[in-house]
Amino acid sequence: MSFSSSPRLPASPCPPSGPRRRTLLASAAGAALLVGCSGGPDDGGTEGGPPAADRARARAARDSEELAGRYAAVISAHPGLVERLGPLHAEVVRHAEAFGAVRAASPKASPSVSARAAGPEDSGAVPAAEKDALALLAAAERKLADRRTAALLEVPGELARLLASVAAAGSAHVYLLTEGEG
Repeated sequence: MSFSSSPRLPASPCPPSGPRRRTLLASAAGAALLVGCSGGPDDGGTEGGPPAADRARARAARDSEELAGRYAAVISAHPGLVERLGPLHAEVVRHAEAFGAVRAASPKASPSVSARAAGPEDSGAVPAAEKDALALLAAAERKLADRRTAALLEVPGELARLLASVAAAGSAHVYLLTEGEG
């Protein structure tokens, strides 16, 4: 039997919406590799010097701690989301630790403590609807990923690679919070 005589399968009536996992992972790896090409291991003494890098690392740690607080507040207010948000929260905590944070908000933290950790621009209230709470987290992840991406050119190589990797993970989190099924 020749290949030309084999029946063709019909195309799927519904093309997939949004990027696929492979695309997200390839983007994350590509971003890390691109940044990796911009500097060497001895980039610590660049124009801003080590104090600028230390400030950037401290800010990244604080930002990740605040984001972990947001996740903890949402998980506390919406226990039904723990299975979906637990792995994302755990990853954000690991990001905070990678930047040097001592400890980030746990999902078992009290709602008032978690809400305070959510940041000054936040009223501390978690939306009553799960969909709105997920949108709140997605917006926070997107804003932080954008800020970290913008900071890449201002920090030395190793920190830039870490920021790029964490920004890419944040972008993947946005996708999982808005499109992906838990």
